[in-house]
Amino acid sequence: MIENFRPDIYCKSIFDINYKKLKKKGIKCILLDLDNTLAPVNVGKPTRQLKNFLYELKESGFHLIIMSNSPKKRIEPFKNELELDAAAFSMKPRKSKYIKILKTFSYKPEEVAAVGDQFLTDILGANRMQITSILVNPMSKKDGITTNFNRIIEKMIIKKLEKKDMFERGKYYE
Repeated sequence: MIENFRPDIYCKSIFDINYKKLKKKGIKCILLDLDNTLAPVNVGKPTRQLKNFLYELKESGFHLIIMSNSPKKRIEPFKNELELDAAAFSMKPRKSKYIKILKTFSYKPEEVAAVGDQFLTDILGANRMQITSILVNPMSKKDGITTNFNRIIEKMIIKKLEKKDMFERGKYYE
């Protein structure tokens, strides 16, 4: 059971992921968490750096989708400015929104990667769907109320993963 929380890939940030390697692996679509993955939770719109970076990823052929548990009003400014598809209230780690995205865009799980900063939502959700799971460090120490609770449970998960030599915070891998 604990192996469901182990990310397939662990990188410092979205900017450190080896996207060429993902492309070679057959990844066509990347699901991007919003809060503390693309932007700190208290930032209301994308930075110029993020815009440029995601534009380059789109130009290289990736279909990018913001997939967040946040409400639509939180996601809309990012969706619009970044010109991306988005799924609000995703209720990760539940499977329903993942299934809807796979069906809507005709992707197989092995053609999709999911990037996020949380074990309980992003990593568990992707792993349950056999989607490539990519963990990044949170951009900020500030989190929403639900995420603060999740971080307490996450610490216990990390301890169990470390005990089984399955994960170590700060030891990145592809």
